[in-house]
Amino acid sequence: MQETIQHAVQMIDLQFWHIMYLIFVGFVGGLVSGFIGSGGAFVLTPSMMSMGVPGIVAVASNMCHKFPKALVGAIKRAKFGHVDVKLGIIMGLSAEAGVLYGAHIQEHIKRTLGDAGSNLYVSIAFVIVLGTVGLYVLRDAFKAMALEKEGKGTLSEEEKPTKIAELLYKIHIPGTMIHFKSINKKVSFLFTIPLGFATGFLAATIAVGGFIGVPSMIYILGVPSLIASGTELVIAFIMGAVGTFKYAWSGFVDIRLAMLILLGSLFGVQLGAIGTTYVKGYMIKLVMGVIMVIILVSRGLMVPVYLSQLGWISPLNPTYVSLLKNTSFAVNALALFVAAFIIFKNLIKGIYEEKRYRVLETAHSTLKTTK
Repeated sequence: MQETIQHAVQMIDLQFWHIMYLIFVGFVGGLVSGFIGSGGAFVLTPSMMSMGVPGIVAVASNMCHKFPKALVGAIKRAKFGHVDVKLGIIMGLSAEAGVLYGAHIQEHIKRTLGDAGSNLYVSIAFVIVLGTVGLYVLRDAFKAMALEKEGKGTLSEEEKPTKIAELLYKIHIPGTMIHFKSINKKVSFLFTIPLGFATGFLAATIAVGGFIGVPSMIYILGVPSLIASGTELVIAFIMGAVGTFKYAWSGFVDIRLAMLILLGSLFGVQLGAIGTTYVKGYMIKLVMGVIMVIILVSRGLMVPVYLSQLGWISPLNPTYVSLLKNTSFAVNALALFVAAFIIFKNLIKGIYEEKRYRVLETAHSTLKTTK
């Protein structure tokens, strides 16, 4: 235990620009969290790593800040009817097992391979998962957008359950069936266990579970996008509480990073949650997919650096290493600005359209009264 803590306390020196950057990162992470219900960690973890924070510390600090932010977002989204509490709790319970196992794996890598090994593991995991999930979600979002432009799609058609979900609805396992209001169907809780475990495992190993949890609820359980994103915040709250205790016990939580990110995210998460009331389901998928692909590039650029540090490839020229680090940081910053731009654009557009609709409705009512 003492050896683990000695390795863990190698925290970065926070300068003024670090502090401002972290608050901004937290704000954008909160926007993303409230908007797509992912917890925003797939933005936050790479952002901290891009400024020199060791992978395991970035993961642990994210877990620490996650659960109070997720609680705020869940309560906000619940007011709009975007949360299936029962589903969130059930998936959250199986996610706990994934959190404990994932934390054990991450700590083992840290002990055996050091920061470079932890950074490599986190980065490769991001590249694989973001590439797989991000491209699939993007394809689905563009398909829905094309159908709407052609006049062939509606919101209700877009949210029709997938073939996998329809198949699950037909399977009845006595003693395990639970009714979920989000789909108005009974589904065996046994099918939620692997989904929750995978969400928790990724949350503990790379501080990201939402982009597994949200798509799995949408595409496997048939939960509407808005409700899936809101329900994920319940799961994130449950996972974050246990994950924080596990990592803090081993000394991997940098409370400074957690509090700075939380400071920004508590404001962002509320704006993001409000934004979901003005957008269609496919826009949530579009935002999720775009950010994932950009972050993927940022982390992918750093893989050769970590391989070189571990001695698994020939040493890289210091100039080349510096170029890769700076480019990775720039691409990551681009992802933050793109996320903020898309969400704010839709939020402002939605508010404007709602006000315009109310003005027209008022004018119409006045005209009817006059007649």
